[in-house]
Amino acid sequence: MPALTPGTPAPDFELPDTTGKPVRLSEYKGTSAVVVYFYPKDDTGVCTKEACTFRDDFSEFESAGAVILGISDDSTESHSAFSDKYSLPFPLLSDKGGRIRKLYGVRKKFGILPGRVTFVIDREGIVRHVYSALFESDKHVQEALAALK
Repeated sequence: MPALTPGTPAPDFELPDTTGKPVRLSEYKGTSAVVVYFYPKDDTGVCTKEACTFRDDFSEFESAGAVILGISDDSTESHSAFSDKYSLPFPLLSDKGGRIRKLYGVRKKFGILPGRVTFVIDREGIVRHVYSALFESDKHVQEALAALK
């Protein structure tokens, strides 16, 4: 599937959070903007830095009326340990097999590494901003905040 671009509807999805509870993108429609960020792997250098930067700026996202959803293909158990270790205040969702990653057009880098892409989705479910960079974790947060303002 081609990568989503600004102005296109964000495909709905349902994935389990750290407790196994299903989280559905459409549950936020009409109430919150949503920042969906895909990342390669729990508890690795750049991924940890990115998650902790989203955590540190969490109040700014709340003030902008947005929720954050982090997605990787790690298990719910891995997500739970990662979230607890770094006190992450937002859900991490398990996309085993990468079905949602593919649905959103997030390609592998170097043919093996899952890509790092952030989508800002407005309250009506429309993609408003997309940022893709494998190693610039801080910029994902900056770009998302700028798109929400």
